[in-house]
This record gives sequence, C-alpha cells and structure tokens, in this order.
Amino acid sequence: MRNDIGISTIVDARAAELCALSDRVWETPELNYQEYRSSAEHAEMLERQEFRVSRQVAGLPTALMGEAGEGGPIVAILGEFDALPGLSQQAGVAEPRPLVASGNGHGCGHNLLGAASLLAATAVKDFLAAHGMPGRVRYYGCPAEEGGSAKGFMVRAGVFDDVDVAISWHPSAFTGVNRAFSLACVEMEFHFSGRSAHAAASPHLGRSALDAVELMNVGVNYLREHIPSTARIHYALIDGGGIAPNVVQAKAVVRHLIRAQNITELLALVERVKKVAQGAALMTETEVRWSQLSGDANLVGNAALEQAMQENLLGLGAPPFDDHDRAFAEEIRATLRKEDIVAAYGRFGLEPRLDEPLSKEVYPLGSGVDSLVGSTDVGTVSWVVPTVQCRVATYAVGTPGHSWQLVAQGRAPAAHKGMVHAAKAMAATACDVLTDAGLLARARSEHAAFRAEQAFTNPIPDDVEPPLDMSRAAEAAR
Repeated sequence: MRNDIGISTIVDARAAELCALSDRVWETPELNYQEYRSSAEHAEMLERQEFRVSRQVAGLPTALMGEAGEGGPIVAILGEFDALPGLSQQAGVAEPRPLVASGNGHGCGHNLLGAASLLAATAVKDFLAAHGMPGRVRYYGCPAEEGGSAKGFMVRAGVFDDVDVAISWHPSAFTGVNRAFSLACVEMEFHFSGRSAHAAASPHLGRSALDAVELMNVGVNYLREHIPSTARIHYALIDGGGIAPNVVQAKAVVRHLIRAQNITELLALVERVKKVAQGAALMTETEVRWSQLSGDANLVGNAALEQAMQENLLGLGAPPFDDHDRAFAEEIRATLRKEDIVAAYGRFGLEPRLDEPLSKEVYPLGSGVDSLVGSTDVGTVSWVVPTVQCRVATYAVGTPGHSWQLVAQGRAPAAHKGMVHAAKAMAATACDVLTDAGLLARARSEHAAFRAEQAFTNPIPDDVEPPLDMSRAAEAAR
C-alpha cells in the first residue's frame, strides 16, 4: 500500500458525508431501474465534489457517471444502489421488524457499495489534484445489478471502451480479494397463451396456460440432473392467469434465471430450457413465446490487479470493529443457525470459527470455491476491461445474503467502518494503477492474453431492450 500518498487520510476526510449518503440510500430502497432518488443523491454528491456528471448513461434512466482529472490512464470505480423486494426492515434491531409491509430493503448492501465507491473516486480525484498528476477517475453509478444487468447494457453501449482498469467491491462477512469466479446468467420470461373456458362446465374446451407453466417448471426440475454441477436454474411465477379457480387460465408467465460456469455453457443451457418450454406448450396445446430480460457474463480475474489490491488490504488490516460492533453482531448471530455460520466460512474455503461474530483478519488471496456463488454484471465489464474487486467485512459472519438480518445491519457503525475500509482499498489500488506504469502494463497484458484465447459474446443480444419495468410484479404486490 502506498502510504506516502496519504490516500487513507484523504478518504477519512470525506468519510462522514459519504456514510450519510449511504444512509439516505438505505432509507429509500428502490428496485431495478426505479432508483430515481438514489441516483439523484449520487449525482448531487458528485456535483458537490466537482465531478463532471453525465446522467442517463447508455440510455438508462438511473445510470450516471462522474469524471475528474485530465489526460493519462482512466480508472473506473463501479458503484451500485439498487435494493431488493420484500426485505423492508428496521435498522439496528435483531428481530424481523418491517418498516413497510412487503416493502423493499437493501438486502445486498448496495447502499454501502455505491457510497464507498463514490468515496474512493472522490479521494482519487483529490489525490490527482493535490499532486498535479495526469489521469482520470470515473465513478460509474450502475443501477439494477439485482437481475437487471445494467452494466451489460452499458458495455453494449460502449461506455467502458476507453477505460484502462475497473475497480469494485462488495459488502461481505469477510475481507480480502477472493477467487474471481461467478456464474454467467440469462434471465428470461416465458409467456404461455391458451384458451379460457368454464373449468367445470366445459373444461375440455379450455387450454390452460397455467398448466403449461407448471409442466415447464417440472420439466426444468427434471433437467437439473443432466446439467453441469455448477449450473443453476431458478424460477418465479410472474402471472398465474388470474385468481379464479373456476376459469381455465388463458395466459400465464414464468420467469427463469439460468446460470452456468461460462458463456458457452450458458448459451447451450438456454437452448435446452427453451425446448422444455416448447414441450410444455405441445403437451397443453398452448403457444409459448419468450423474451430475454437481462444477462451477465462470468467474472474474469486479473492477477496483477488482484495482487495489488490484496497488498493494499493487508496494509490496512481488517476493519477496526469495536466491542459495540461485536455485541450487535452477536445479537444478529443469535437469529442464525449454526449451519448458516459454517456455510459462510465454507464459501470462502475457510475453517469455521464459531466464536468470531465479526471477521478480524484479511483472508488469503484467492480464497473461495468455484461453487455456491451467484452472478454479477461486473462479470460483463471484466471481459472488456481489466477488472478487480474485493470483499470487505460489513456484517456478522453467517448473515445470509438477501435477508432481513443484512438489512438490519446496513446502517450500523460496523457497516460504515467496512465501507470506509473498502474505499481506502479501492482508492489505493486506483492510485497504484495511476502511478505505476508497470502495474498497468501487466494488467493490460494479462487481459489481452486472455481475450486472445477467448472470444467474447455479450449475454445481452443487440435486440434486447433494457427491462425498465422488470420490477412491476414486486411493486404491484405491495
């Protein structure tokens, strides 16, 4: 870590106002592509910090970008601010207590993610100005990571084409640069159309779209035995055709999220799922059409950048949690099962420590297992730009992702300490790139070598429009 540049001091000077931004975003949780207030808060903060601000980046209403500096390499720092449905929760309490019935909540910590990234970008801006150095830093405010794949649409629009390096992070139970692995994915809706009829008087005249959906889901469940072990398929019923059981449903819609280890496996698996849908339509004499909503590529690592970021984290050590932080973490852990805690360590290939409410160390570079992971649209960015991301502890070990427990911890002092810590690591890594031409050259060379062997196909085809209304079902249910 470059202690001579004082980047941690610069981060500390800006930390309070960015922690306040994180809390304001936590208080107004918004779903995919509906993050208008959160995006506005980030844009206002960027303007206050004297960034050059662009709104509606890539034609996405809540995407934005702030740039500072002149000439030199361009470092992108990626932020997010979308929430999840059904996770409304009061802060600072260790029991389920929704603020709004069936409301939204920041169950993945994206309020922290975006604020820390903006804090890091601000620190890098101040560093460049203080030293009179060439170089540019960009904060990318990226909406809809939770299934909306905004970064994939942004890649398709070319907004990363001139970027030299991209840096990101994610709130976690642990701190370190883990193995660069995520699943490529595609999210699709299957629309079945049939024929309505009286379910008692003339059921033989009807053709049930809901039956087709159920048969498709059964078929996909049978398919699971015959796909790679790392692949995953999930589904949600979007439209069951109505609430009247005495009517044969003439329409029904199911949403499937299809994941695989890489883009090649993913595209093949998507075709198999389509065949299952066609079979369900054939069995029920209905018709089916499908539409793609979003898609992410798998994450591509960069050893040069990962080593640099890990060294910065080791220089910082773990976040400075205190006894008060640990006491609240223990309250949260009392709501968890032992299996939750053990599984948290297992995902990172670590030995369980049941007496450790908050992680106290930086875990080894490359920790993690190539399974039990999700997807991220950072993966798509990593195919076109050398990319690195870390995880930093902000919540109790064992806290499930996408849970009320995570929301309850989202504006706690421990969360603020973790996000500031993450900002220091990202800012220091960005400064390493901007001041060390050798590091930048190694990162570029490694990425170019990978791409020379691997053709890139964006999982989002050119004819797929951004799913700006994909959260309609969750909002309608409220």
